[in-house]
Amino acid sequence: MAAWLIASFIIGYFVVLIGISYFTGKSDDNEAFFKGNNSSPWYIVAFGMIGASLSGVTFISVPGWVGNEANQFSYMQAVLGYFVGYLIVAYVLLPIYYKLNLTSIYEYLKQRFGFWSYKTGSGFFFLSRVLGASVRLLLVSNVLQKILFNDWGIPFEATVVISILLIWIYTNKGGIKTIIWTDTLQTAFMLTSVIVTVWLISDVLNLSEQGGAIKAISSSSYSQIFFFDDIMGSNHFLKHFLGGMFITIGMTGLDQDMMQKNLTCKNIKEAQKNMLSLAAVLVVVNLVFLGLGALLFMYAESTGIGEGIASDLLFAEIAMHENTGTFIGILFLLGLIAAAYSSADSALTSLTTSFSVDFLNLESRSDVEQNKLRKAVHIAISVVLVLVVILLKYTTSQSAIGLLMKFAGFTYGPLIGLFFFGIITKRTIRDNLVLPVSLLVPAIIGIFWFYSTGAPGIEKGELGIFGSYRFGFEIIIYNAVLAFFAFLCISRRA
Repeated sequence: MAAWLIASFIIGYFVVLIGISYFTGKSDDNEAFFKGNNSSPWYIVAFGMIGASLSGVTFISVPGWVGNEANQFSYMQAVLGYFVGYLIVAYVLLPIYYKLNLTSIYEYLKQRFGFWSYKTGSGFFFLSRVLGASVRLLLVSNVLQKILFNDWGIPFEATVVISILLIWIYTNKGGIKTIIWTDTLQTAFMLTSVIVTVWLISDVLNLSEQGGAIKAISSSSYSQIFFFDDIMGSNHFLKHFLGGMFITIGMTGLDQDMMQKNLTCKNIKEAQKNMLSLAAVLVVVNLVFLGLGALLFMYAESTGIGEGIASDLLFAEIAMHENTGTFIGILFLLGLIAAAYSSADSALTSLTTSFSVDFLNLESRSDVEQNKLRKAVHIAISVVLVLVVILLKYTTSQSAIGLLMKFAGFTYGPLIGLFFFGIITKRTIRDNLVLPVSLLVPAIIGIFWFYSTGAPGIEKGELGIFGSYRFGFEIIIYNAVLAFFAFLCISRRA
């Protein structure tokens, strides 16, 4: 596809988002930026959260996941765990947040345990969200660099700066109030893109003459969903299912970004409707993405386009190839930008909220000071994201979805242990010990992981300290459970 056409679509797309921000950000106050004036329709929030939940990682990395013989459709095992996790978020966590009328969900820890618990919880979220948003931005920046900016001689660092600058422009005033509506548009673009792409590739492969795409995918070598045979392997059902459940509790229920959108709903009932509808839709949408992955690998085998390329870049390679057709290239570009920025813009807003409220005590200041401080933090977080994306570019080579789950496991695990210790027990914690314990737990699990089979500390082909056992998505469970019992050890009766 011609570079000028790609650039035209990107410019046009951001003009639309900036237009939305103009109409939603007129008030430019903190009530709109942080809570959306508590006026968001639940169905708009739910639809927009599909895009934020999936992100560019799902759009690119999940289809690429299918090509590994050990993976195939195994990701669906985690998706089923996600569904159960959403039920826990809807009926355990949301009622607490609404009852306490929170702006930052980590204020619960302050009320339950004290100052250091509060700062530890918000600090772990901040770290996790910076890393997660950076992984997502790294993925989309790599693709944009490959399909456009390399041809123009623009360095990778400039690509990252441009991406985050554009996000800052349309989130600067309206914050979460703008994000609710831009996410809705971005989700519509992303879902349209993937569904039409599936149909077009199926047509190119003449699958209608072979009983249809579903039959072709199910009979292919990519379609195995459930893996029960090897509990030591990273793709076993229990590891994916339970890991997926805990990941949703952490990355949705204990994530300021995702919960900030839910807290813009008018009441708890509407927020719960949002969660349940989101859970059901995500099961179907993830299955479609995996189906797209199978079709892409079948297409690569049939045409030779994209063979031998890294799995995360396969979709981009096929979509932008001159023999594939301009229409599929346009759909890919539209879906990629929508998926990537629907997650990144909400991350920037939630990080601004968390740092302003949790660390700078924004709500104790005058209205004029609040606005100035919030805008300064918004700029500072943007700079931090630029620096972390560039750092990850030169220090990591792992699949984006694998990297994202690893970060989530080590950062959200202790947060789950802390929150649910407060919910399940009535004991109090020695507040000044919460931070060192929360740092010690992932350090211990990290050492175990580092020297396990398939991890960086062990030579390829050799067994780790646990024999052939490989850590998978369940690493978040080990962090959460160990943290829970560690907090039990430093607790006392209320």
